Amino acid sequence: MHLPSAVSIDLLAAIKSPQPLPVFNICKEKSIKSHLINGCPSMVCLHLCLSVCFAHSGNIIGSGIFVSPKGVLENASSVGVAIIVWVTTGVITAIGALCYAELGVTIPKSGGDYSYVKDIFGGLAGFLRLWIAVLVIYPTNQAVIALTFSNYILQPLYPSCLPPDSGLRLLAAVCLLFLTWVNCHSVRWATCVQDVFTAGKLLALGLIIMMGIVQICRGHYYWLEPAHAFETFSDYDVGLIALSFLQGSFAYGGWNFLNYVTEELVDPYRNLPCAIFISIPVVTFVYVFANMAYITAMSPQELLASNAVAVTFGEKLLGVMSWIMPMSVALSTFGGVNGSLFTSSRLFFAGAREGQLPHLLAMIHITRCTPIPALLFTLISTLLMLCTSDIYTLINYVGFINYLFYGVTVAGQIVLRIKEPNMYRPIKVSLVWPVIYLLFWAFLLVFSLYSEPVVCGIGLAIMMTGVPVYFLGIYWENKPQCFHIIIGKATL
Repeated sequence: MHLPSAVSIDLLAAIKSPQPLPVFNICKEKSIKSHLINGCPSMVCLHLCLSVCFAHSGNIIGSGIFVSPKGVLENASSVGVAIIVWVTTGVITAIGALCYAELGVTIPKSGGDYSYVKDIFGGLAGFLRLWIAVLVIYPTNQAVIALTFSNYILQPLYPSCLPPDSGLRLLAAVCLLFLTWVNCHSVRWATCVQDVFTAGKLLALGLIIMMGIVQICRGHYYWLEPAHAFETFSDYDVGLIALSFLQGSFAYGGWNFLNYVTEELVDPYRNLPCAIFISIPVVTFVYVFANMAYITAMSPQELLASNAVAVTFGEKLLGVMSWIMPMSVALSTFGGVNGSLFTSSRLFFAGAREGQLPHLLAMIHITRCTPIPALLFTLISTLLMLCTSDIYTLINYVGFINYLFYGVTVAGQIVLRIKEPNMYRPIKVSLVWPVIYLLFWAFLLVFSLYSEPVVCGIGLAIMMTGVPVYFLGIYWENKPQCFHIIIGKATL
């Protein structure tokens, strides 16, 4: 049955409609104008670099800093180790980003690690990356952010206890349904929501860091003193420390964002490393100081008892103005869900372009130019993730799978150096960096699997279900005619 308002248009044919992020194509137009008018190419380059850095850091900083501190501290077993975890995760993220920068300009395709894994290791590996992203990574990320939104909305209503699980899941579902409708209805509406609600996280983080500095100036830094920072509230365990890195890495999610839009990025040879060298240290600084600020206002035990640490922080320091904190974080997480829904269509596009996803998921509405089938699929899979309201289990789940493919991608950099030593590489980093990343990667995966075998095992099992799907749907080329007829009817 043909839908009157929809048509089978591949996203490739209508890629102009979703309006690529302003910092890219629009900056190209502005840079040309500035060059012609001002005759100062160095100023144009500086403007472009700063624009890309702002977009990159803005994409990394999200709801993770409002939810991960509890998970990091709980598994690190002391304040001092937790701070070390935040710093180390920032360093490892920067190393991974450098490796991705080389791959991004060597294989200049949008689609990020999916495109790199597919080109280096073949169709099956690329499909598994796409499969797990579609079924696990995007839905779980969105579920975590939506549940964080629910926690910060409901926690002030339950000051003496935790909000009910059913209420958290229901409000998270309402948030997802509403924002899916917005993204289906209009690209312009979706981008406006993103612009407006980005201010929420900046307000919240600015308040947290400023109040933390005030607290330190007042002498409230008991838990930051070396003599007390390493006082343990539970025994150190290497497996739990690995999980604390997974929790911290969730907050740094989005560091490979620029690799998904390499084809649209102006002067990637200059702007990719520029974004890495500026934005990731800035993000690390913000995260470390935000966590130090939390500890100046509450003890580790109080932080661990709270499911909304920024709310508790606000109640401790802001008095009658404490409502600002949950409101700001709620705005931030609301925008985070919207941003995740908005960007997920790019991966669908990359997969459909390579023939590894059904054409149904690459269709867009004929008049609204929005990828409605892809958004609805993402919505349904995200709602399924709300079967649990345990945010930290979900973070371990998605963090393990994410790191698995980060490592595979970085390993691909070494493989490509061996297979194609003479390949043109505008950016070429020392092989020491991917080796360091892979050593950390191996530590993280082995001990995470040891500490959370069920959670990590489920993620691996879901990934492996993609193997028969690949061989039946993609590798098997001479399919019977009835198969194509069924697929065609489902598509129409």
